[in-house]
Amino acid sequence: MITVQRILFLKNVPLFSTMPPDTLAWVAEAADEVNYLAGQTIFEKGSLGDSMYVIADGTVIIHDEGKTLVELPREAFFGELSILDGETRSASAKAKSDCLLLVIRQASFHRILSKQFDVTESLLKILVRRIREQSAQIQNQNENSN
Repeated sequence: MITVQRILFLKNVPLFSTMPPDTLAWVAEAADEVNYLAGQTIFEKGSLGDSMYVIADGTVIIHDEGKTLVELPREAFFGELSILDGETRSASAKAKSDCLLLVIRQASFHRILSKQFDVTESLLKILVRRIREQSAQIQNQNENSN
């Protein structure tokens, strides 16, 4: 992808959609492109996380101990928790199909968050929504097992 394509792509990713064009351009230039083949591991649970990923093409599975937690489509992001809290990865990720991922390193991501309140606010809303969805799933599982 050339930089202009990356900027247009990132503009459609909910996390980055409120960024001004100059900041999107900076993010587009800071991101690395990485290809993964279907079935290839992106990272393992327990590994150190120094980057987050945005799916430019393909589908990624987030899993833990053989159980699929979620399938993520194009324009989704993942891996952000480890670069936020410095802890190890809480689950594993693998490519379900051939994937093109944009990789944003921790230092770049922290710079984005410090300069773009809209991105910080958007990230918090997305994380809260994910927590609520997981809590609802756990509650439903508990109700169904009783």
